[in-house]
Amino acid sequence: MALLAPSILSADFGNLDRDIDMINNSEADWFHIDVMDGVFVPNISFGFPVLEAVNKKAKKIKDTHLMIVNPDRYVETFKKSGADYLTIHYEACVHLHRTVQVIKNAGMKAGVALNPHTFIRLLEDIIQDVDLVLIMSVNPGFGGQKFIENTYGKVADTKDLIIQKNSYALIEVDGGVTLDNAKKLADAGADVLVAGSTVFNAEDPLRMIKDLKERIKS
Repeated sequence: MALLAPSILSADFGNLDRDIDMINNSEADWFHIDVMDGVFVPNISFGFPVLEAVNKKAKKIKDTHLMIVNPDRYVETFKKSGADYLTIHYEACVHLHRTVQVIKNAGMKAGVALNPHTFIRLLEDIIQDVDLVLIMSVNPGFGGQKFIENTYGKVADTKDLIIQKNSYALIEVDGGVTLDNAKKLADAGADVLVAGSTVFNAEDPLRMIKDLKERIKS
């Protein structure tokens, strides 16, 4: 059954402790943490002090998604900030294999993210070295965007490549995940679903997490 990772990018930063406690006490499996630099994507999110604050309270896996240029410079800092998975963008890395090895040598799981327009087959030479492939189902940078329908086929193609290359990588989908598409994504081969606006804009986020988990396993 696919795991659920609420994205704290959509949390209420005026009540961050409350929302972290909510995830801790929910059926969610991971925390998903989006880091943006205003260069690779047209938005800026929280920095290391917020990450360290999340790390102090979060009791589940911290899945950190870097939407930044030159991620190599900050690998050790993200490790110290508590990241368990560190995912970098294919499009942002000149020497992808080297960056993946730097992440793994720092003691974290390494993930590679792909923008909607990037072909899965570009990962043929790296898929055996990564722990996670993150499929962007919206264009990165902002929450609340409409889900791109081509994602189902892209997830299935990723699963085929993983099997073909004898990789153990998990497939994660980030962007526009809702009650309407969660099960279809899991059926296509997704192992982890990121949900931001769907969870935190719900009248009862705790109930929404429960409903998403039930929908995935139905």
